[in-house]
Amino acid sequence: MTVDVEFSKGSVNSFVGSGGTTTYGSDGAVFTVAKAGDAPQLASVFYIMFGRVEVTMKCAPGAGIVSSLVLQSDDLDEIDMEWLGADNTEVQTNYFGKGQTTTYNRGQFNPAPNNQGEFIKYTIDWTADRIIWYVGGTAVRTLTYNDAAGQYPQTPMQVKFGAWSGGDSSNAPGTIEWARGPTDYSRGPFSMSVKSVIVSDYSTGKAYLYGDTTGTWQSIKSDGGKINGNLGKVGSVTVTASAAAATSLSPTIPAGGIGRGNSNSNSGGSTSTQTGWPWVATGTPSTAGSIPNGWIMTPEGKIVPSSSSIIKPFRPVMLVGPLILGFFASRLY
Repeated sequence: MTVDVEFSKGSVNSFVGSGGTTTYGSDGAVFTVAKAGDAPQLASVFYIMFGRVEVTMKCAPGAGIVSSLVLQSDDLDEIDMEWLGADNTEVQTNYFGKGQTTTYNRGQFNPAPNNQGEFIKYTIDWTADRIIWYVGGTAVRTLTYNDAAGQYPQTPMQVKFGAWSGGDSSNAPGTIEWARGPTDYSRGPFSMSVKSVIVSDYSTGKAYLYGDTTGTWQSIKSDGGKINGNLGKVGSVTVTASAAAATSLSPTIPAGGIGRGNSNSNSGGSTSTQTGWPWVATGTPSTAGSIPNGWIMTPEGKIVPSSSSIIKPFRPVMLVGPLILGFFASRLY
């Protein structure tokens, strides 16, 4: 299905928070880094198996502050967009396969002008053959399966987004340097705002299962559906332009603080994604990654009991003079 969430209307329970406080208002979901250890994020409780993620957002300013959009699988495949608060003109696009972090040569810096001054729609369109990253209506990068040299992301992904401090003094020197820190919290607080998120799953079914340990997309099974069963049925990205060559090709992202499993002493011993974003397990609901039996997700991203969609009649009676008028009406319980 496709889920279209307007965070300016408030929170939805298909995205769960961790790492700090997320507030909601006219600018949507606001992720604020005010002190060491703040790393507020939302993560989908559902997975997609190939699909399109469109996030309309305004990035956080500040040296060392990082705004992140991450697609990540249990098999440690990952597709990223990250914006450094010290630069209002670019976005870093990146990918990882099976948690392989022995080399850091996959990233690019692509144009994203005025990303802190206005809301811009950013899109990751992910299929079995290629990944395209978009800024507005401009395709800024395309990665084909063959170009990934065996590291192509191809297992079911959760969607995560939020802000964190790569420039925090507790991080490794390489992370602080990459984030263009250090972070000076006295200049904050620093906030990233997400107005809306549209997630379109290109497969169908109620659950995705690993058929073996190869981690290939052909090994993924769908319970009650079909892998790629929704491909071509949920529209496409409106492309207005193609960007010039990447501003910087394959920058070396230092292994010091970017590798998976590094702990952040200020966030309770969290692990991190390949990009370094603290992934705080504390407070994550036990239902993360699944929707309870007997519940459904609405197109607005709300998870509700399936019985709530049942239309039941009721029969109010209205007296008009000597006449009794009965009529039927419907109510959504």
